[in-house]
Amino acid sequence: SPANVVDGGMDTQTELVERVAAIDVSVVPERSDQNGEDNPEENDTVFSDNIKDIQRNGVSSDVGINEFLPSQQSEDAHLRHVPKRPLTRPGLSNRKLSLQERSSGGYLASSNTPGCGPYATGPSPRIVRRPTIESHRVSISDSEDCVQLNQYKLQSEIGKGSYGVVKLAYNENDDKYYAMKVLSKKKLLKQYGFPRRPPPRGSKASSGEQPKPMAPLDRVYQEIAILKKLDHINIVKLIEVLDDPAEDNLYMVAVPLHRPVMEVPSEQPFSEEQARLYFRDIVLGIEYLHYQKIIHRDIKPSNLLLGDDGHVKIADFGVSNQFEGNDAQLSSTAGTPAFMAPEAISQTGKSFSGKALDVWAMGITLYCFVYGKCPFIDEYILGLHNRIKTKPVEFPEEAQISDELKELILRMLDKNPETRITVPEIKV
Repeated sequence: SPANVVDGGMDTQTELVERVAAIDVSVVPERSDQNGEDNPEENDTVFSDNIKDIQRNGVSSDVGINEFLPSQQSEDAHLRHVPKRPLTRPGLSNRKLSLQERSSGGYLASSNTPGCGPYATGPSPRIVRRPTIESHRVSISDSEDCVQLNQYKLQSEIGKGSYGVVKLAYNENDDKYYAMKVLSKKKLLKQYGFPRRPPPRGSKASSGEQPKPMAPLDRVYQEIAILKKLDHINIVKLIEVLDDPAEDNLYMVAVPLHRPVMEVPSEQPFSEEQARLYFRDIVLGIEYLHYQKIIHRDIKPSNLLLGDDGHVKIADFGVSNQFEGNDAQLSSTAGTPAFMAPEAISQTGKSFSGKALDVWAMGITLYCFVYGKCPFIDEYILGLHNRIKTKPVEFPEEAQISDELKELILRMLDKNPETRITVPEIKV
């Protein structure tokens, strides 16, 4: 249970908020091309001014926010250093890592042994968390060298997409810089064809299913609703939402962060130890999400962003599900084709476990970490689906990994969700 997880840090609540990363809202309509690939010119607003598209078999590798502000290494940064091959992650070549954990046996074990606490590196539920600020009045004025939006001074543009832009914003109240995503509600509604109300809440929103494709604006509101209830070091943190009914634009404020943990495909995969450190962050983040009754549904390297503390932050909750009870029973298809589980693309029409779905995507992601590519690749989407459902996992000889890691990957990529390893079992 989450109460048995290792506490990876002694940060105060304020320090945790300051170290958490920005969001990457998915406002993409249903994929329509043959391979399920994303079109960066028509889909997400991306947090980057230097986009490099590497896409195959539905793998989207959009670059996240590049490091555009001077930053200091965290005090515990020396604890995360991995003395292996030179790091190839953008912006982190000289940055040491700061992972604290105890030895628990198994793949996630480490020699470092600090204390224990609920939700691992995340804050205890007994600690009063900093809530997301919601502002429904927006005041816009022109200052000498920038636009003033409430307490924020909007400066340079750091990202752009079909629905809006991302700007560097200086907060006069706390003397800090943030990334502000500016989304046009009219453009989001126009993309879907007609206005729609925000998605339902309560039992309807928690039923675990999305029978109809969600409109882009609905996805934004859904992601906001989910992020508002989350507070964990391995989950992106939404700082403020400014949504004035009289204004067209919707403003989402978050902390700027680094690029995704990996671009897929990659010619320089991670060492096994480096992959273990990042994968541990993913496990802790997913465990927290499942405890909060949320299924992510789109875990992949491009949705795993690196914070200034070196920790992985799970982002993009645009296709996520909230559920009641012990698990979500899903029947709709969502996510990225190359990371979809066999049961999600079958034609049986049967419902399937949401938690097992996330575990499969975690297994594909871990495979990408050590091999730099997905285990199932095909030129056509139907061929890709067939490989996912029928072909065994193969381990290329060019990368030597331990038998223990191979066994973990195989158990995560068990085609039977009933016997697939669970998140608590991964931690053992």
